[in-house]
Amino acid sequence: MLAAVIALSPAVIAFGTGAVDITVIISDSAAYLQETVSAPGMGQTGGDWAIMALMRSGVAVPDSYIRAYYNDVTEKIKAANGVLSAVRYSEYSRVALAVASVGANPRDVGGYDLLGPLLDYNTTMFQGINGPIFAILALEGAGFGEKSIIERYIEIILSRQLSDGGFALSGNTSDPDTTAMALTALSYYRSRTDVRSAINRALERLSKLQLTTGGFTSFSSTNSESVSQVIIALSSLGIPINDQRFVKNGNSLLDNLLTYYTAGQGFEHEYGGGASLMATEQALCALAALWRSQTNRKALYDMSDAAGLPPETPKDGLDGKHPDVNVPAVSAPGVSFSDIVGHENEAAALALAERGIINGYPIGTYVPEATITRAEFAAVIVRALGLSADDRAITFSDVAVGNWFYSYASAASGYDIIRGRSARIFDPEGLITRQEASVMIYRAAALCGLSEMLDDTAIRNILAQFTDYRTVASWATEAMAFCYYLDILDDDDIEIGPTQWIKRGEAAETVFRMLKKARLL
Repeated sequence: MLAAVIALSPAVIAFGTGAVDITVIISDSAAYLQETVSAPGMGQTGGDWAIMALMRSGVAVPDSYIRAYYNDVTEKIKAANGVLSAVRYSEYSRVALAVASVGANPRDVGGYDLLGPLLDYNTTMFQGINGPIFAILALEGAGFGEKSIIERYIEIILSRQLSDGGFALSGNTSDPDTTAMALTALSYYRSRTDVRSAINRALERLSKLQLTTGGFTSFSSTNSESVSQVIIALSSLGIPINDQRFVKNGNSLLDNLLTYYTAGQGFEHEYGGGASLMATEQALCALAALWRSQTNRKALYDMSDAAGLPPETPKDGLDGKHPDVNVPAVSAPGVSFSDIVGHENEAAALALAERGIINGYPIGTYVPEATITRAEFAAVIVRALGLSADDRAITFSDVAVGNWFYSYASAASGYDIIRGRSARIFDPEGLITRQEASVMIYRAAALCGLSEMLDDTAIRNILAQFTDYRTVASWATEAMAFCYYLDILDDDDIEIGPTQWIKRGEAAETVFRMLKKARLL
């Protein structure tokens, strides 16, 4: 991956007592990001910011990777009928910028206009100053020339400048992150006298907030994201990274940012905290902004130089896909079940049924609300991946030649998708729980090339949003977090229900979503 992403023109910048070629760090961080986020999709972490950082950093991003992101965004926007949020309109801004970064038109994503909602001043302002800041970045970055609403956003940002020159999401204490983001938005209008004055005051305040280490503390946390935001702001304004206002005790902003970096492991959020996906995304954005400024390219959020969206590529899977994985082709087009019309799992069930992955009942029903046995679920996964039986793998005393599920249990065991209730017991007729199904999906996903690296903190944060997260068995936490992280499991409910029996409709949905994420459907 690293060899594939080095496509940058050099940008050597003073660092401490020597110099550093930031393109080397950009390439390494981009490789780490692409490896960690193997299936990019719409969302804050591991999604929009990741794709934006990669696309603006000058690295070579595979066309299939770009299309996978754009297709995921299109599908989710269609499913939501174009509504990303009723009150947090920065969602539209972020996704619009990411879509523009891949060369697509944010005014027509699956038939929906992502910039249109930003013309609603009152709702955009619901988030306070954050709303207009991101609205300006999206409207200007995507080249949407609605100057009247932009003027209103400029005026409200200027009016929210604190007496000390900084900006804050709330209260009267300047925050470096918010101040930096306000500067980035205002950078488009720095030739205006009133804006120039506000920018100078904000820069003076940022300089005073800077620590002797060259970094910043925000909300009681000395972290890398804060210095990343300041680097983006200065780069957008065309201010050199070694501007003496931002060199403290010999430490520049870049000096500080790179103290959070470990080769091959991305960036930390806080010192000693280990690799952080969000911190790495923001650091790569900062390095991309700096590189673009140093090499006289368009600013980070100015997408006018974005290349066109790559053409759709065949859905032949991810690079890490096991060679034996081969999803069946459509063999029964137009198949239908009388009891699934309008059901939330209808599309998934029909897509799998067309390929012979799932079966209905002789009377033409699917019974989506019924439970599913362990043998039946193993059969669905094995058929979905096109795997063959491995007689040598069977060690279960309750799986014998002649059982209808023998070949499926054999294949699932041989490819390490199932491990049984114990070394000798598979319990084929036992019902399967949501956490057991998640573990099987997790192992099947690895065969498809899906391998998201979630550390203990990420797993805890993903599951902690549910009221019953402590009831998940220790052996299933990583698998369930993985499934929620990749949207294989739906996180709309407030409970996980790990020990509840999974239903036939939900089983079809999880397998369908896994195959989609793996670019196999």
